[in-house]
Amino acid sequence: MTSKPSERPVSKPPHARGPRLSTLHLAPESLGFALDCAAQAVGAVRLGAALPAALQSVFMSAPEGAAAAARGAVQDIAYRTMRRLATAEALVVQLVRKAPPPHVGHVLACALALLVDEDESAAYTPFTVVDQAVNAIGARREFAFAKGLVNAVLRRFLREREGLLATVHTDDVAHWNYPQWWIDSVQRAWPENWQAILASGNEQGPLTLRVNARRSTVADYLRVLQGHHIAATQTGEHAVRLDVPMSVDRIPGFSEGVVSVQDAGAQIAAQCIGVRDGMRVLDACAAPGGKTGHLLELADIELIALESDASRARRIGENLQRLGLVADVRIGDAGNPEKWYDGQPFDRILADVPCSASGIVRRHPDIRWLRRAADIPALVAEQRRILEALWPLVETGGELLYVTCSIFPEEGELQATWFGSTHQDAVRLDAPGQLLPTAARAPAGASAELRAGQDTASNSDHDGFFYARFQKR
Repeated sequence: MTSKPSERPVSKPPHARGPRLSTLHLAPESLGFALDCAAQAVGAVRLGAALPAALQSVFMSAPEGAAAAARGAVQDIAYRTMRRLATAEALVVQLVRKAPPPHVGHVLACALALLVDEDESAAYTPFTVVDQAVNAIGARREFAFAKGLVNAVLRRFLREREGLLATVHTDDVAHWNYPQWWIDSVQRAWPENWQAILASGNEQGPLTLRVNARRSTVADYLRVLQGHHIAATQTGEHAVRLDVPMSVDRIPGFSEGVVSVQDAGAQIAAQCIGVRDGMRVLDACAAPGGKTGHLLELADIELIALESDASRARRIGENLQRLGLVADVRIGDAGNPEKWYDGQPFDRILADVPCSASGIVRRHPDIRWLRRAADIPALVAEQRRILEALWPLVETGGELLYVTCSIFPEEGELQATWFGSTHQDAVRLDAPGQLLPTAARAPAGASAELRAGQDTASNSDHDGFFYARFQKR
């Protein structure tokens, strides 16, 4: 898999937890239990924790055996709430005269995030959501007093749904569910497409697979899926999109390394860099190893996979083991080669650098609430530090591919222009440039350019990426 929060870390505050809650006496398979757990995770994100870490903490603190029963529902509600958080919180302000205790507010936000969806996309019936939210609050003795409040608030929303949504949606943040600085940045960068881009980030991303070119072809693998009655579509040279997402343990060939999970836009990296047998290649900032594996699937190369975090570097090895491939995994800072570089230049360097992750927000919707406008200049400086350190390591005639999963020009075209203008020995070659996020079902208002995705892949459905390729004279 590629382009996850672990690849694009947000700021790393100490683990954020709210006040210790009383024991929850609800069946783990109930919606009430899931709402309570999701509310805990939402509260942790609001205190600065990344959603995957927040969910893991919730599951670890759950009663023995409960996490397995509730995991799917809890994750679904938490991610839905992240995509609807500003709307839900604005509704709480509208509907509650005095701010409730934080956990009560987070349960209300999770319930409202379920209720704001149109009927055809709703996960639960309105009656079930209201009933189970009341149960979730009543199951904790310190919040039992708020059962009536929760019931009244949710029932009033159902009665006045259209008018209440119209009121809160007059505010840009509550309407689009992004911080104002993010909305302004997208509107400034993409004045003709900004609404469709923001809307696409509020949709759940598809499950896209990368077919291992050493083991199969897309055509052959589609036949395998057809034999398992799994509907899928080719969406790139090695990419297959499943019509219905499913857990990896149900995907034919996954455990054997025939396929990997990787967004179609991310798969362009290995294809664009043009590796050939015998090349010496560096995959900088490599964890968790999605692009590392893809490079090794395409050619017999000598590959160094570099990662600064030892715990995340272990994931590279785990992914390669599943694929039956081998790389030289090193721990080190891409911006400080003196600590890990052996002096032998590289024919190709893949510089998939830290960025805002603004292009993958549909998969990781918590990022929008954790990023700050001040993060962008700091990330731009870090990207430049890494590029300056890596460029001398490229062999004459070799190439460097600069990659971010961002839609902000500061981390894309402006960065590529800066690099080309400050390195006289760098020749810019053809590359996709900015890929705006696309969807198989384009959001309302999507322009023809956004629908096309500026992509060569047919029937594309991918996250947002930027690619710039440079050859050393």
